[in-house]
Amino acid sequence: MFRRWMLLLFVPFLASTGVAQAAEPVVPRLPAPTGPHAVGVTELHLVDSVRPDPGSPTRTREVMVSVFYPAGEVGGYPEAPQMTRKAAEWFATTDTVILHPELSSTKDKVGWAATRTHAHTGAPARPGRRPVVLYSPGFGDPRTLGTGVAEELASRGFVVVTMDHPGETSLVEFPGGRVRTILELNGRNPGTDPAAFRAMITTRLADTRLVLDRLEKLAEGENPDAEHRPLPKNLGRALEPHRIGMYGHSAGGTTAAEAMHEDPRIDAAVNLEGFLDYLPEQPGQAGELLPIVRAGTGRPLLLWGTDGYRTERYDRAWSAMLARSPERTCRRQLGDATHWVFTDFGAVAPQLEAAGLMTGAQRKSLIGAISPAKSVPAVRDGVVAFFTRTLRR
Repeated sequence: MFRRWMLLLFVPFLASTGVAQAAEPVVPRLPAPTGPHAVGVTELHLVDSVRPDPGSPTRTREVMVSVFYPAGEVGGYPEAPQMTRKAAEWFATTDTVILHPELSSTKDKVGWAATRTHAHTGAPARPGRRPVVLYSPGFGDPRTLGTGVAEELASRGFVVVTMDHPGETSLVEFPGGRVRTILELNGRNPGTDPAAFRAMITTRLADTRLVLDRLEKLAEGENPDAEHRPLPKNLGRALEPHRIGMYGHSAGGTTAAEAMHEDPRIDAAVNLEGFLDYLPEQPGQAGELLPIVRAGTGRPLLLWGTDGYRTERYDRAWSAMLARSPERTCRRQLGDATHWVFTDFGAVAPQLEAAGLMTGAQRKSLIGAISPAKSVPAVRDGVVAFFTRTLRR
């Protein structure tokens, strides 16, 4: 989960790998959602006025989220970009060199800012209360790399709220163009520093509580956006705050599982290849299991990993979770795949390989050898099926 972090400390520049260069910038395309509903999207700036930001105690904690939902009329409402221009510029220069070295040869050759979603900005929501599902991304990754699954869920009748975790996410842009980046961590490594790992999870859990609190206000008819920007018509009335699920990738999967344990408002969770233990205090020791593992759970939990990223650490903690709550926990494995197949890279990496911007070895390192024709519907359908079974009652 954190192997790329070390590049922040030791690799200021990655040399060219000799991969063929595309003549024009390649614009990745996200597969369209397959559900019966058109999709709308809006963003919210949420502020926790009583919680200091862990990266800067002199300011209060603030979080950016995107809300995807089944839309009514979408004519005249443009399709949203996957990333803002500032986020795309950062992704093209910093993320591709530091966080995802498999993308090192794509620098300045991919039009990340031109990638469009299938969600219409500000479109009115379809009438009717619907289950709500939260998404937390992996360490360093922006919420926008989870767009495909979020759109699929929305097209199938869910309201999906994807969140960033400022100061840890690669780049978060706030209203007015202000940004925060992962460089604020100043060399603290959650992959090797037990205290940093615990602090990261603690912050993410508090961010989740903030989002849930504000969604309750939204469902009651209030506007939780810090700037009180106009909301899409019917958005608040589209939320069913008593049917809530959460899923996450990597550190986001850790967050989803533990958030369900700590917050009774979360009815079901999907952990997409996230750890279920803390880092050990001493090398060679086993890490302390998360509270959800030690206590067990009476609510549905899906642990979903890949054969290419499976390790003894995962097996120990995940097996303990299954042993503690065998009737409520299930485990799945996606073959010929690895860690980032659960994100939009599952669809995008093969496009970059086809354009000559990524070698086969780089693609396999990022998502595995699995074809997007298999992986994209497998991941989307698996997440949708789980929440359909657990939240629609």
